[in-house]
Amino acid sequence: MEWDAFRAAAPELAALGEEQFKKTSLCILGTIRKDGSARVSPCEIYIVDGELLLGMMWQSRKALDLIRDPRIAVHTAQCDRNGTEGDVKLYGKVRDVTDPGLRERYGDTLQAAIDWRPEEPYHLFALDIERAAFIRFGEGRKALRWDAERGLERIRHPDDKEEPPG
Repeated sequence: MEWDAFRAAAPELAALGEEQFKKTSLCILGTIRKDGSARVSPCEIYIVDGELLLGMMWQSRKALDLIRDPRIAVHTAQCDRNGTEGDVKLYGKVRDVTDPGLRERYGDTLQAAIDWRPEEPYHLFALDIERAAFIRFGEGRKALRWDAERGLERIRHPDDKEEPPG
């Protein structure tokens, strides 16, 4: 599901994700290497035209992983060792973005955000979200998960002794 559809299906979780994306514009990607092992890589993340977009250098290893196997995990960059800012995890598959208009608007977004524009060729992928989760520790602790079948669920936080209210 595209970002706009995810936002409509799970607005609280999407808002938490957007808040985290805006803080650093970075995420950590989990892709699958050719040999089946995991690859973890940083990547800039932007929402453009209702799509969550991941741009990558041409022929980078993580891009080649995704061309071969589109499954991906996206984790917001966590810089607080206590976890009080919270982090979002998104799971799904990517689609190669070939639409020239969307690629242009992605370039415009980067230009406005970091005063840099990618030059062709480069890889641009849109994330189709299948599952998502959020966890925050400390005083404002919270644990959520979402998938299309069950919708948004508040789940037991590891620091809680009892189940959360329905």
